[in-house]
Amino acid sequence: MFDILVYLFENYVHAGACPESEQLARKLSAAGFEEDEISEALEWLSGLRDIADVSPLSRTPQPGSIRLYAPEEQAKLDADCRGFLAFLENAGALDATTRERIVERTLALSKFSVNLHRFKVIVLMVMWQQDQPLDSLILDELLADETGEDLFLLQ
Repeated sequence: MFDILVYLFENYVHAGACPESEQLARKLSAAGFEEDEISEALEWLSGLRDIADVSPLSRTPQPGSIRLYAPEEQAKLDADCRGFLAFLENAGALDATTRERIVERTLALSKFSVNLHRFKVIVLMVMWQQDQPLDSLILDELLADETGEDLFLLQ
C-alpha cells in the first residue's frame, strides 16, 4: 500500500489532479499494483479526503502547549515517529490540525506496523492532500529514509 501512496505523490503533482477512485483503481492496476493493495490504498485515501475539510481539534492549542499521546497512539507511533512529528511542528512545517490528521491517518492503518520510513510517507500524503507548500529541506527529510537514501529508490 505504501508503494501506491509514493506512486501517487510521484505521478500527481497535486491531490486534486488525482482521478476519482474507479479510474484511479484502473490506472493503478495497469501500473502493476495488486488488487488488495489498491483497495487498501483507496480506502485510506478516502478517509484522508473525508477529514480534509474537518478540523479534528475542538480548540486550537495555545502556543507552547505540549501534545500528550494516548497509550494507543504511543503503541502505533514509536518514539522516532513522535520525535519526527515534533521536529516538523517545531520547524513550522505543520500546524496542530495537520499533526492531528497525521496521527488519525496513522491510527487508521490497523493492519500495518508503522516505522519512521512509512510514517514519512503518511506525513507526505497528508500534506499532499492539503496542497501545502513544502520547504525544500523538509521535503528532503520526508523523501529520505533512516539511512539518508531517497524513498523513491527504495521501492
